[in-house]
Amino acid sequence: MTDTATGPNMARPLTGATLILAALLIGLGNFLVVLDTTIANVSIPHIAGSLGVSVTEATWVITSYAVADAITVPLAGFLARRFGEQRVFISAFIAFGIFSLLCGLSRSLEILIAGRVLLGLAGGMIIPLSLTLLLRVFPAEKATLATIIWAMTTTVAPIAGPILGGIISDNAGWEWIFFLNVPVAAVGAAGLFYLLRGRREATARSPIDVVGLVLLVIWVAALQIVLDEGRNRDWFAATEIRVLAVVAAIGFIAFLIWELTEKHPIVNLRVFRHRGFGVASVTYAMTFGAYFATVVLIPLWLQQNMGYTATWAGYATGIMGIFAVLASPAIGAAAAKMDVRLLISTGIGGMALISLWRTGFTPDMTFLQMAWPMLLTSPFLMMFFIPVTGLCIASVDPHEQADAAGISNFLRTLTSAFAASLVQTGWINAARANRAELVGAMQQGPSTIEAMVASGLSRETATTVLANIVESQSVMLATLNMFAAVALCLAFTGALIWLAPKPKGPIDTSGGH
Repeated sequence: MTDTATGPNMARPLTGATLILAALLIGLGNFLVVLDTTIANVSIPHIAGSLGVSVTEATWVITSYAVADAITVPLAGFLARRFGEQRVFISAFIAFGIFSLLCGLSRSLEILIAGRVLLGLAGGMIIPLSLTLLLRVFPAEKATLATIIWAMTTTVAPIAGPILGGIISDNAGWEWIFFLNVPVAAVGAAGLFYLLRGRREATARSPIDVVGLVLLVIWVAALQIVLDEGRNRDWFAATEIRVLAVVAAIGFIAFLIWELTEKHPIVNLRVFRHRGFGVASVTYAMTFGAYFATVVLIPLWLQQNMGYTATWAGYATGIMGIFAVLASPAIGAAAAKMDVRLLISTGIGGMALISLWRTGFTPDMTFLQMAWPMLLTSPFLMMFFIPVTGLCIASVDPHEQADAAGISNFLRTLTSAFAASLVQTGWINAARANRAELVGAMQQGPSTIEAMVASGLSRETATTVLANIVESQSVMLATLNMFAAVALCLAFTGALIWLAPKPKGPIDTSGGH
């Protein structure tokens, strides 16, 4: 059944100051949600110390948000068709503020993770609907401006996240990275409710794929728990990890079968029949996952082993945004004139070379030496990001473009959550292996301790100093191991994109946003 309401107020474009304010508030909603994907990264040590948990456990704050956000993306389109885009957007905006308050008030990791899950569920509605709503309020002849506003908020927010997270955590407390969202969401939702009042939207009572949604939640949640908790429970030596792994595998297979046979699937997997989309979306997800793993790892390493504060770790990560914004227009123009596979491959190749560059990092490197690779990452990131999202959309039939955009972003978000867990596991395991190797190769350990005792240190202090040196070196080597693994992953995806057929003509680079 469809709402056949019509009239002069029926989803007409806005004009003048009303249009400007509405666009700013819609963009603000998208900015806020994307910001929260990275703002907690540099705050993890603060959160861990405050709640009395390990840094490894605290990384659930990152992954729980990303997984919940990914799960909700397929639902956004259904809810928008059922209740109207602006109603769903404003409701999600309000919910985002409420759940942010819950996160800030949390005094246990369990409550904080629950709050972050709810926050991700609300945010998953806002990201895809923000562009749709911008295109609705702008006149058709100004649609390009709408996509630019969306793209700028999407690009700048993850860059600003580590910087704001570091400054706030060091000076006001980690709780304020969440409290900050509350007044912004309240003002944004109230402003949009006022500006968009009276605008009527067509709605349709389309069926929801409940079974598909349940299966999606089951296999994604089970797999994420396996990845996050496996390292703490000796992996498959623990019964619960084995059970969850089986649940994830069976759930995933059942999900595939159901979605491929369901008349109204929540995730339209049939778009993977297009080779271009399959290759582009997998390249998109794996490359972004490798990049996100680096973004998670570097702040933790800087704070735990290099003596950086959260603020300076944020600066080191966020500095990559300087060239990202500047390079975007030129890259968008290049994508319209050349084979985008070459542009994507070049961007990924540049990121791989920078990851190899990082394998030469040392414990005594300066901030400037740390900053240069970050600074130079941004143009290569945009060289990959802008055309690959457009290629995902251009590779499917016109009526499938909404499904392609949703699935490609779902895979990107989900892979980011998995990558955050995998890099943590790899880092810890590599540090443990390196520590054992260093201790086994240390022939002069006893004599070194004796020399320190002879210089005036107590035996306990000398032993502690030597142990700290070994620990620092093992973690440094583990960090370099992870940079090498990221470089290998990027080398693979840089070659993978060439399996996609050459696009016929220029692609629409705004489609992926």
